[in-house]
Amino acid sequence: MKLHQRINAFTKLGHFLTQFTTVEPVKNETVDYNDIFFDGFKHQLKLAKEHNGWFTQKNLAFALQGWAESLTEDQLNLWLKDYDFDQVSPQQVAIIMAGNIPLVGFHDFLSVLISGHAVLVKQSSNDKHILPYLAKYLEYVEPGFKGKITFTESKLTDFDAVIATGSNNTARYFEYYFKDKPSIIRKNRNSVAVLTGNETDEQMLALSEDIFRYYGLGCRNVSKIFIPKGYNFDAFFNAMYPWNDIINEHKYANNYDYNKAVYLMSEFDMLENGFLMIKEDESYSSPIATVFYEYYDALDALKEKLNTDAEDIQCVVADGIIDSEIPFGKTQKPELWDYADAMNTIDFLLKI
Repeated sequence: MKLHQRINAFTKLGHFLTQFTTVEPVKNETVDYNDIFFDGFKHQLKLAKEHNGWFTQKNLAFALQGWAESLTEDQLNLWLKDYDFDQVSPQQVAIIMAGNIPLVGFHDFLSVLISGHAVLVKQSSNDKHILPYLAKYLEYVEPGFKGKITFTESKLTDFDAVIATGSNNTARYFEYYFKDKPSIIRKNRNSVAVLTGNETDEQMLALSEDIFRYYGLGCRNVSKIFIPKGYNFDAFFNAMYPWNDIINEHKYANNYDYNKAVYLMSEFDMLENGFLMIKEDESYSSPIATVFYEYYDALDALKEKLNTDAEDIQCVVADGIIDSEIPFGKTQKPELWDYADAMNTIDFLLKI
């Protein structure tokens, strides 16, 4: 296959996904091979939802909308325009995927295949229904992919490079186990927001999306805010209120009740509004239904801290604070060139 063939196949996949970007899928008769795949994919989404209570219809649709918008010919060409794939020697690249949010490993899957390599996928048990079906669609629209996509639940063998995502503990295991292979090993990261008190109502409302989307389970979700001394939390809580219905979803509510009980029994100081707690804490990783906060005295000192702790931070949401900041409301809408852990996957794949 040539690069344009691979781009064309993923573009068709993106067109297929446009039908599933709303809670109730809407069939589009112009989509290739829809009679074969449409109803089957609806069933896979139903299985994904039943298997993992965090994968609600809304969150599944949101994830698929993101990929439908990214998998266009224009977006793919813009992403890849500066790379030369003509000299790629096809390798077998293993991917160990996380399962915290729907299709969280799809970017790695896309990167490996679009680069001309073959992929060996070990999925998380939490997210195992969607990707294999999309792989079948890819093989149907571009037969050149047949034999280049393998899924396994067994121990990984016969691969040339690996991309693995896990906790800090599993990352140490990955680093040892894959020490003789070219690798990208990703660890725990969290995202933060820097507030000054001068944010607009629109920015604060957008911040609520960064906090609550996927119940805060993603590494791109804001789990901590940095605020100036004397910060008034009224604007923050007012902006969070549109998400108040989240407390009616039982898995979230169970976590809220449990963490609130722990905080109360431990006599921790915290503020809460019935569906979200905020607690002063120096850590970056907050429990579900909780956002940590930390005061800062001067922005220059805070910038230095963010730079020092960069390996623990995935995204910094801010307005005019640092060069690499992300606008409010955009953490869960990454572009194809927004690489996890700031590790350029395409560069890695071109060098193996």
